[in-house]
Amino acid sequence: MSLKAAIIPVTPFQQNCTLIWNDETMHGAVSDPGGDIDRILEAAEEMGVTIDKILLTHGHLDHAAAAGDLAKRLGVKIEGPHKDDLFLIEGLPEQAERFGFGAKTGSYLPDRWLEEGDHVEVAGLTFEVHHCPGHTPGHVIFFSEDAKLAIVGDVIFQGSIGRTDLPRGNHEQLISSIRERLWPLGDDITFVPGHGPLSTIGAERQSNPFVADMNFG
Repeated sequence: MSLKAAIIPVTPFQQNCTLIWNDETMHGAVSDPGGDIDRILEAAEEMGVTIDKILLTHGHLDHAAAAGDLAKRLGVKIEGPHKDDLFLIEGLPEQAERFGFGAKTGSYLPDRWLEEGDHVEVAGLTFEVHHCPGHTPGHVIFFSEDAKLAIVGDVIFQGSIGRTDLPRGNHEQLISSIRERLWPLGDDITFVPGHGPLSTIGAERQSNPFVADMNFG
């Protein structure tokens, strides 16, 4: 069996919602469904993938707003993020109204909060969970060692890092999360960020102006 992934840009923020699946069973999960449920379902149908689970890296609107409605529509469970993002999940309906996401964004709670060292199963595939606070206090990432792939949300981007000027963001904590939790995964790991193009850990260690190794003695 092997892991396949497809990015589905959603919401006005062009957030990288990711469909991941086992190419033998064609069952999988969707990470960070922030909005545009019909677009997500159409992509899954085109790929021939049955969505069995929803994964959340963190509780910001563009990553998590549609998760509750999608879970109800499909009859599946939501796993993640870490419980320290509860305040963001609880505030989603108000956030959605403020940013024009529509009044349909319902309140919900994940079926499973995740901790550092947890694992999530997706159609026979195993992802390690790493708690990477800084952008939000409860941010997690999902890492498949077999596929050499990480879904990192808004922790790090190609050439940049996540914002820390939002509620309960912490710049020093974010830098520590990247260098202590992401770098050890390996330079050959490809990551899917929350926005923008894919990159590798090795490339960011060399050239990312915020966290490149050359900037740290």
